[in-house]
Amino acid sequence: MTENWINELYSKGNPEKAKILSSFFKTGKGEYGEGDVFIGVTVPDNRAIAKKYYDSTFSDISEMMKNQIHEIRLSALLALVIKFKKKKSEREEILKFYIDNCSTCNNWDLVDLSAPYILGEYMVNNPMPELLEKLSESENFWKQRIAIVSTLTLIRHGRFTETLKLAEKYLSHKEPLIHKATGWTLREIGKKDIDTLRAFLDKFTSIMPRTALRYAIERLEKEEKAKYMAIKRK
Repeated sequence: MTENWINELYSKGNPEKAKILSSFFKTGKGEYGEGDVFIGVTVPDNRAIAKKYYDSTFSDISEMMKNQIHEIRLSALLALVIKFKKKKSEREEILKFYIDNCSTCNNWDLVDLSAPYILGEYMVNNPMPELLEKLSESENFWKQRIAIVSTLTLIRHGRFTETLKLAEKYLSHKEPLIHKATGWTLREIGKKDIDTLRAFLDKFTSIMPRTALRYAIERLEKEEKAKYMAIKRK
């Protein structure tokens, strides 16, 4: 089945778009996506194809997730998200498969288009602090990103504890993609509860990575943004 799936993806490929994506996702030497290979498939096209194959076996999806082509790995993850949504009785098994294979989520879009919709959705009714701790302690920073990005779903349900714990933990992180994810999740908390965001900023602005701070305060009024940036500059 994977042969047909892969052939459909290649049929939607675009060499010019592949060049753009290779640059956008930092595939050069020493960059975070070093060596990743693109064929130029848009996400809408990929999602449409993934819908046809979501009922594939775990073996087939695993094979796709290990492919060197970025869009093939993404298609496998999009299919897994659809499988998780449709097959509610199999969610625990799907989550386990996702976690066991999440090392293949080795670029930020692969994380962001899967983690909130599988791990995040599962945690709405099944808190998993031990798993989040394990992911956040991983030496693989993509797994660390999975941990915090997955909490976006919890934020949408008005639950902030997991995000705030990870955001505090990541204050000393060295990776800019973790700073961006941290600021993003804090900004989303602010949309739900501005006082919770302000409390975090009042406590940690002086030691937050600058990128995380800029993302977190993005939706604040100009004067309030200036206040927090001034604290950071001290």
